[in-house]
Amino acid sequence: MGSHAHPEITMHTHSLAAYVEYLDRGDWDGVAELMLDSARKLESAGADFLICPDNTIHEAMALVESRSPLPWLHIAEVVANEAVDRGYRRLGLLGTRWLVESSVYPQKLEARGIDYLLPTEEERMEINRIIMDELVYGVFRPESVTHHQLVIRRMKDEGCDAVVLGCTEIPLIISNKNSPLPTLDSTRLLAWAALRRSVAEAHV
Repeated sequence: MGSHAHPEITMHTHSLAAYVEYLDRGDWDGVAELMLDSARKLESAGADFLICPDNTIHEAMALVESRSPLPWLHIAEVVANEAVDRGYRRLGLLGTRWLVESSVYPQKLEARGIDYLLPTEEERMEINRIIMDELVYGVFRPESVTHHQLVIRRMKDEGCDAVVLGCTEIPLIISNKNSPLPTLDSTRLLAWAALRRSVAEAHV
């Protein structure tokens, strides 16, 4: 698009507290309504399509897509496509407890013939605590990095050939530089997919 050029970007988000209230109640209809409210506001601002970098709330996408005024890129689908392109066959999945207990990634990975491995219950609760009590507040502890590395090491020992960083915050402490497995940074991959789509539409 030229030096310093990029597609126009408009963002809207409700308070994280509003989402967490619905998540704690398992109220996916409530999550969907927040997403749809953002979708309508972004449509009025002139957006052509939508992305949501929050992996967790993609569980509500089935309630959103048919009612949305604009199309969405699905983060797990983007990750699954990248895994296929890189030849990965079994992925470890890291994220909030809501995400790893959902169908968001299993559905998209199984559709592409990719196997996956989830954190144990103990691992997922500690990862969730690190995300929600530390990372979202900008707190980065060495022991939290170590915990993620140990989980990834177990996943590698159990046959995973890459790990999905299925949370916006996890890449703040885990990357290809310190992970025992190659990483699939879902947030970054979604951003690149959105860029490619925007550029392609600009040239239609």
